[in-house]
Amino acid sequence: MRTSAVSWIIAASLLVGCAGSTRESQTADRPQPQAAPAQPAALREVQLAHPAKTIADFEQAARARRVRIEIPRFETTPGDVVAAVDSSINAAESAIAQFVAQDPDRTTFQTTVARLDDIVYPVTNVTSRLYLIKESSLDPAVRAAATEQVARLQEWFVGLQYREEVFGVIKAFSDRYEAGRGTRLRGEDLKLYQDTMRDFRRAGLHLDPATRARVEDLRKQLARVSTEFDTNITNADVSIAFTKAELEGVPEQMLAGFARQGDSYTLRPTVITNFLAVMNNATREETRRKMKIARFSVAQEENTPILNEMVRLRQEIAGILGYSSWADFQIEPRMARTGARALAFCEDAKRGLDPKFIDEIAQMRAMKINDTGDSSATIQIWDWRYYENQLKKAKYQVDAEALRAYFPLDRSLAGMFNVFESIFDLRIEQIENPQPMAEGVTLYAVSDARTSEPLGLFYLDLFPREGKYNHFAQFGIIDGKLLADGTYQRPAVALVCNFNPPSGDRPSLLSHQEVETLFHEFGHALHTILTRAKYVAFSGTSVPRDFVEAPSQMLENWVWDMDVLNSFAADYRDPSKKIPAELLERMEAAKLATIGTFYRRQLAFAIGDLRLHTGSGTPDAQRVVNGAMSDVFLPVPEGTHFAAYWGHLSGYDAGYYGYAWADAIAADMATRFFGAPDGLMDKRVGMALRNEIYAVGGSRDAEESIRAFLGRERSNQAFYESLGITPGK
Repeated sequence: MRTSAVSWIIAASLLVGCAGSTRESQTADRPQPQAAPAQPAALREVQLAHPAKTIADFEQAARARRVRIEIPRFETTPGDVVAAVDSSINAAESAIAQFVAQDPDRTTFQTTVARLDDIVYPVTNVTSRLYLIKESSLDPAVRAAATEQVARLQEWFVGLQYREEVFGVIKAFSDRYEAGRGTRLRGEDLKLYQDTMRDFRRAGLHLDPATRARVEDLRKQLARVSTEFDTNITNADVSIAFTKAELEGVPEQMLAGFARQGDSYTLRPTVITNFLAVMNNATREETRRKMKIARFSVAQEENTPILNEMVRLRQEIAGILGYSSWADFQIEPRMARTGARALAFCEDAKRGLDPKFIDEIAQMRAMKINDTGDSSATIQIWDWRYYENQLKKAKYQVDAEALRAYFPLDRSLAGMFNVFESIFDLRIEQIENPQPMAEGVTLYAVSDARTSEPLGLFYLDLFPREGKYNHFAQFGIIDGKLLADGTYQRPAVALVCNFNPPSGDRPSLLSHQEVETLFHEFGHALHTILTRAKYVAFSGTSVPRDFVEAPSQMLENWVWDMDVLNSFAADYRDPSKKIPAELLERMEAAKLATIGTFYRRQLAFAIGDLRLHTGSGTPDAQRVVNGAMSDVFLPVPEGTHFAAYWGHLSGYDAGYYGYAWADAIAADMATRFFGAPDGLMDKRVGMALRNEIYAVGGSRDAEESIRAFLGRERSNQAFYESLGITPGK
């Protein structure tokens, strides 16, 4: 959910916390362009032992390599939260006072543009840390304080954009530079200069003072209502009771994880595992309908007026800044460049998917007619997950729930670490966690396997709890950056997950889709941790929003490879039992069988988002987004407003198209692995991915990084071929 192009100006939008949350309730399924060649030589059976080391071991190695690695210190009281923000802002203000006092005729890149990156870096890290606390702290009072202080920091960042004295110093250097005075900038320095000047223009610094003040005020209003929108989503606590009879079809092991009183089970539609348990398995249509309506109504009363106000403010800001729409404003620094180009991409894919989508829905409808005896039965929006699951079971003999036995959490984690250690030449080790954010949260260190250089830290926060972010995401904590003393601050991140916890003698078991999600989110962590960018503006996942998902989405291919799965997937009751090869083939066929349904839903979200942010007049988000979902996918239950609980509209606004856009890039990038001698385990290609994509972050144009990795211009052909469609028809 974070991040793209976080220059010091864009940081004000501040979904700085989490990068790459899974898309709305379902991770993308993508077929592989071709079968990967066998590559067992690079794999070893997973090792489950993770001997904990101390941070001192890594600090010593860090000093030898001129890098800095540190364990974050999390605030534990509301007072600590406020004090952290006071301290960071005060320090930044002191530095800004010195910054604006410099002689305009002696300004240099280092004293202006680069110095500003230095000044905001500590504030960015405090904001990231508090954003994680806001979304995961056990203490409601601490979460509330963090929410309030994140809003305060957002306003500070917005205000910083409009400080004429700050812009004056940057402009003084720009005038000197454009006049040919001083050393010519290259590479990352040049890009930081160009992006900074672009972002000042996008902030409206070219406008007259009164108009500029109006934009600043609107941006602050937008930051406040966006925080309120997010907070209402986080705090939403909706429960719905079902009898055991109403939950017919839901596996017993899932029922065991629900709160129970007598014959009544209490489920929370806001918890994705609860929601999917019903939508994928409940045989009674009325049960599925009730659960879908409950989820589509979460935060509706609170967030309906707030979302409309967010859209109105965005429209007004874009208009003042000279853009035809908020979509054009948001997409300008991204790969798509304009709202029209993003929408055209989505519409082309939608039209291409028409025949496949119609056929898939027809197959599901035939199953529903057979179940109900009603020849007029139609597939409703609460039906598709269930009949997709039934289709996989009946036609392809794929039981998603039965597959969980092969994916105990500990083996899945160890297997994933093994894979990425091998192809990226890394070492991943658990270390002692002196300040766990919650019980069971573990801490790991990542090092370069060849040089032993410490590269970063990541937390694993695996299970649901009250008040915690309820999807899957990577949250940044400390960004990587080259410091003024010449040392490099290595990053720290948190992987926030919501897997089913262990129950009795049964370990936590993941669905295959959850394993796919795990690989995806860990890809974001690697993107952050492996950075070599000099500036926080370009660190890790600070790349264009419509590219940020591509490297992670590509890594989902690994969980569809038989050799990779055989290295860790095993029946927890008898580890000698592996997933049969023919079952994986059926899974791939089942995935292809419903890929049209998946992508039409994704495109419905994307088109609804783009339509919402290209409109004019008084916004009615409920009408626009519900209309897009009904037009492109399936009709939305009357009176519901799922967008009121759609967190992507605060931070990914005018950006949801980026998932499919990035899918196209991911499919193309994956072809380099598929064509390599060792397939998905090819270390040469893995190191190219590490060095040309992950390490550079946003320090060069995304098209250039993709071209450097592929060795050619990118193409959407592999993506369209994987869907079996011809775009534009």
